[in-house]
Amino acid sequence: MKTSALALLACSLALLLGCDKPAPAPTTPPPPPAAKAKGTIGVSLLTLDNPFFKVIGDHITAEGKKRGYETIVVSGDKDVAKQSNQIKDFIVKKVSAIVLSPCDSKSIIPVIQEANAAGIPVFTVDIPCNEPGVKIVTQIATDNFGGGKEAGRAMIEALGEAGGKVAVLHFKQAESCQLRVKGFREVIAAHNAGGKAKIDIVTELESGGAKDAGYKAAEDALQAHGDLRGIFAINDPAALGARAALEKAGKTQVLIVGFDGQPEGKQAIKDGKIYADPIQFPDKMGVQIVDAIVRHSKGETLPPQMLIPTSLYKKADALKDPELK
Repeated sequence: MKTSALALLACSLALLLGCDKPAPAPTTPPPPPAAKAKGTIGVSLLTLDNPFFKVIGDHITAEGKKRGYETIVVSGDKDVAKQSNQIKDFIVKKVSAIVLSPCDSKSIIPVIQEANAAGIPVFTVDIPCNEPGVKIVTQIATDNFGGGKEAGRAMIEALGEAGGKVAVLHFKQAESCQLRVKGFREVIAAHNAGGKAKIDIVTELESGGAKDAGYKAAEDALQAHGDLRGIFAINDPAALGARAALEKAGKTQVLIVGFDGQPEGKQAIKDGKIYADPIQFPDKMGVQIVDAIVRHSKGETLPPQMLIPTSLYKKADALKDPELK
């Protein structure tokens, strides 16, 4: 009887002590298995020295990751032979798609044809390849012709009723820049035909789309035309190089219209060093090119090109821009 009582007491104590034990921690469910990668996008851009193309590459990489793609981004460095070898390497790697901003739209034809023969879809971004004999799924780009026209209207506004002599700092190697200059010239010609104060495009010089070459081109333009009133530069690096040449020559009254809307260019507009820029949206280009790749992979037929309009950016816009100093 005594033994039974002791046993009952021991059981009661055990039950009481058991109530004080913490409840077991809930088990964390295992993470879901990683989504299977859809493949790799090979990207060769004109140059990564220009921030504009770096933004395109960064957004292709980020958007590609969201959509299940790995991305390889390389710089063609404005060298067709180098870019051709990069594309050959993409073909060997059997990438899912190739994105290209051609260093030269004609010279790049043979290697695009190799990609076509390998069954790898080719997309172009910013700079097109509209040459016969190649298959491009679609082109994602700025409306460069429309942007050039916008630059022409900005130059007319900048020079006012006096008109005057203007230099164009070109980069003829890029078809996108050819379109910009074509649009610019068309608007200036229409202005002159209207009987208003003439704007005379007195020279068209190679800027390489770079600061150093833009500097040299602007210097040459000033030496040949001391009464120059305006410069249209096909991108911000060339425009900033031109501005440095004007400052050195003491000709800061010469008005510059650029193109791009890179942070340094926007800051120069705020500081009164560049009059205006038709700005591009390289972030949108990067996102849209990945979207085009995904749509194509699902069998959707895409239009030959999808253009993103520019927006004219002037000092009033820069003064309200929270990203600037």
